[in-house]
Amino acid sequence: MPSPTTLGTRIRTNIPSQQAYDALFKTSSEIAQSQLRLSSGRRINAASDDVSGFITSRSLISRNSSLRSSLLSAGEALNVTAIANDSFDNIHGLLKGIRSSSLIASSDSLGTDEKVSLAKAAYRLAQQVQFIVDSTVFGGKQLLQGNFSADWTVGLRGDNGFLEVELDLSSLNSDLSQDGSNFNLNSTTNQITIDSTEVNIFAGVTGLDLENLNDVMESNLGIFNNENIYIFIDQIGEAMNNVAIAGAYVGGIQQRLKSQNQTLLSQITNYDSAISRIDDADIAEEQLNLLKNQFLQKTSLNSLTQANANSLDYFRLFV
Repeated sequence: MPSPTTLGTRIRTNIPSQQAYDALFKTSSEIAQSQLRLSSGRRINAASDDVSGFITSRSLISRNSSLRSSLLSAGEALNVTAIANDSFDNIHGLLKGIRSSSLIASSDSLGTDEKVSLAKAAYRLAQQVQFIVDSTVFGGKQLLQGNFSADWTVGLRGDNGFLEVELDLSSLNSDLSQDGSNFNLNSTTNQITIDSTEVNIFAGVTGLDLENLNDVMESNLGIFNNENIYIFIDQIGEAMNNVAIAGAYVGGIQQRLKSQNQTLLSQITNYDSAISRIDDADIAEEQLNLLKNQFLQKTSLNSLTQANANSLDYFRLFV
């Protein structure tokens, strides 16, 4: 700590002048530091500014970057679940229309022509089911044809291990329905094998083939005759239930993703706040320091000038 010196002028030294110069150098350095912090907006511009703060902030920045990537991943997963759930809702509504036509056709008061017309109308709805299945796509992948499964990284553990959410819409997922989740109408691609015999399956219901609706005709009512129509109505009801189960499964994943999305947003905000407290400059404080040091710089210059002048006066006494 410098202390004022009297009679500090010697032939080879001028202590007051050197002290003024040292104070001027320190003040100028602090001015440069404040100007850098004000221009960059950062308190830590190099590791030497605050070693512990530098390490902590870089660690927080790294994790925050990973959280932002997880937020993007969670958003993509939400998009997939929303697309799938909308399709399930539409399919459920179409099956409701098919079942309604079947219930009307089960009435003995209707003639053959009316029943054929109802079957053809129901078949048009079944065709739309196929359209929805074929057009439910994300990233070039079919979502509802019984083979879609994906994982998304939506968080990180303390050791930076991945936390993932899985969406399994494959026919192997027992959570969707009793037998599977294949919603295809096309019987050529929609079959399973039971006891070496191929049987049709729609929405997890074995033996249900919606293409049979198109085979109903005046000479052969097929699935709309008195013997088969109630079985068909029950099968459609079971298919509707399975579609609802699949929709509930996807809805549960959606709820998880929405919760995680909010969690990630809160965590990112809190990390940003922590990083700012460590890394960002206090603009008001730096402006005050700059003004203070600029004033001290001027007074140090005046002191240095005065100390040098006093030195000259001292030497004149001995000349």
